[in-house]
Amino acid sequence: MRVCFIAQQSVRLVAGGPWVQAQETAHALSALGVRVEWFNQWEPFEAGKYDLVHLFGANLMSYDIAMRLRQFGMPFVVSSIFFTLRSPRQIRLVLKAERMLQRAVSGLRTDFGISAAVCRAANGVLPNTSAEAEIITNGFGVDARHVHVVPNGVNLRFADATPELFLREYGIHNPVLNVGHIGSLRKNVLGLLKAMERVDAPLVLIGKIHRGEYADRCLQLAKKNPRVQIIEGLPNDSELLASAYAAAPVFALPSFFETPGIAALEAALAGANVVITPHGGTRDYFGEEGRYVNPNSTESIANGINAALAAPPSTTLRQRIAAEYSWKRVGQLTLQAYQKVVAA
Repeated sequence: MRVCFIAQQSVRLVAGGPWVQAQETAHALSALGVRVEWFNQWEPFEAGKYDLVHLFGANLMSYDIAMRLRQFGMPFVVSSIFFTLRSPRQIRLVLKAERMLQRAVSGLRTDFGISAAVCRAANGVLPNTSAEAEIITNGFGVDARHVHVVPNGVNLRFADATPELFLREYGIHNPVLNVGHIGSLRKNVLGLLKAMERVDAPLVLIGKIHRGEYADRCLQLAKKNPRVQIIEGLPNDSELLASAYAAAPVFALPSFFETPGIAALEAALAGANVVITPHGGTRDYFGEEGRYVNPNSTESIANGINAALAAPPSTTLRQRIAAEYSWKRVGQLTLQAYQKVVAA
């Protein structure tokens, strides 16, 4: 099978979870004998070369490509990488209002309308969680037979990580760790920093800083706490990143939603207790072993972190993550979805 991968143009500017997901999925599929090629917008696109196209992201940046693939009759799947705190019913109401307004104002589109159009045009939609799948089916109205849940994965090398390199570089023992973009409202780093004022432990933040008002507020608060260490922009294959995971007894990701947060999977595999948002389908992955906190409550976040610090590491979670969420398994499930689409 020959597949063309198309990721949104900004994916390498951010180099976050979607980039890791696309890269690791490509590697896993290649190991299964699938020939994966990356779309190059500066080269002619030869549709006849491919059995199907795989888009990453159901959003404005993929909308035009999705519509053209549909127009050309080229089968494609989309990893939706989409979530909202709005209920499916609320989404349906927004889409209904959008259709009514379009009668008077042509070209009017909401974010929901654009994402729904991409998912409806696809021959298959590959959400990462059951909660995301519910939005696709009950919110966007996509036939459930075309929706195939394919989880995010984790590189098993994190299971073998040791803390020595991190301790040698920074000398910070038993930190609470957060890995993600600093400056994204969704990641709720400000809420985490406020919660850490009630926690007797150092905090390590690893991630690129997206400059702006929110990032500035985070940095100002971090400077007031001598136990906060910020490490900018370690790549996913960094040995220091893996060592930081191994050095941290607790990983905290109190985002407003995650699907499910690849960094949280990596931390769990390295042995950390996970404190995380309940929104976005995180329970699919972390089950009863995760500690779920209200991202809108500083007290809830602090209590969750303190409880996780007091608890022993969960070997059950570590084993389950390794067994069920390896990139190898993600590749197998993705290939199964491809085969269903091609056979339809």
